[in-house]
Amino acid sequence: MSSLLLCKNVASMPTCPSEAVNCEVPLGDLFDRAVILSHYIHNLSSEMFSEFDRQYAQDRDFITKAINGCHTSSIPTPEDKEQAQNMHHEDLLNLVLRVLRSWNEPLYHLVMEVRAIQEAPGTQEAPGTQGTFAMQEAFSTQEALSTQETLGTQITPNDILSRAIEIEERNKQLLEGMEKIINQVQHGVRRNEPPSPWLGLPSLQEADEDTRLFAFYELIHCLRRDSHKIDNYLKVLKCRIIYDSNC
Repeated sequence: MSSLLLCKNVASMPTCPSEAVNCEVPLGDLFDRAVILSHYIHNLSSEMFSEFDRQYAQDRDFITKAINGCHTSSIPTPEDKEQAQNMHHEDLLNLVLRVLRSWNEPLYHLVMEVRAIQEAPGTQEAPGTQGTFAMQEAFSTQEALSTQETLGTQITPNDILSRAIEIEERNKQLLEGMEKIINQVQHGVRRNEPPSPWLGLPSLQEADEDTRLFAFYELIHCLRRDSHKIDNYLKVLKCRIIYDSNC
């Protein structure tokens, strides 16, 4: 499914009306939105990695270099669907929440630092390719999201920065949605597990171009990996919690 179609699917889902009082989005709807949004984020991450690889990595032979390890590797995660299915659903929910929180800081700095390389050859927009992704807030509640808000981000096939901005925003929305899901499933009882620390900013700011670009390559590679994991975990959770594993 294309990123644009995924975006439209989330935008078209019903939300609490603006005049509603104490409106709570049904758990099934929250999971529907979370699954679509997580898949959208993974699609964008994969597109961004492919584009970065095409523009910067291939001539530098990054693919043959060892990946030092993602900052979230310290968080134990299921390696496949079977392992995810064997985890207690509350543990898996909190795992997803912790991984999402662990990406808040790296995504912020990814956006900031990508701006510094946007003027490099090959990152300019191709003529005639500009399009618009417009997505409404994915998780609407009375307190902050009662007003229908449409966010428009101009994204082109070659625009790494716009994808990074879009992913950062959608990660925040998915995190908000997961907090709402956990509040319903765990009746407001939430674990406060700290995010995994990220120490990669100095590498993104290295004066040596090859070192700096390889740091971007690693970070985007890890983002693609983690977004794929989250996408799969949410599908497992939706099947188990909403459909009692009958799917």
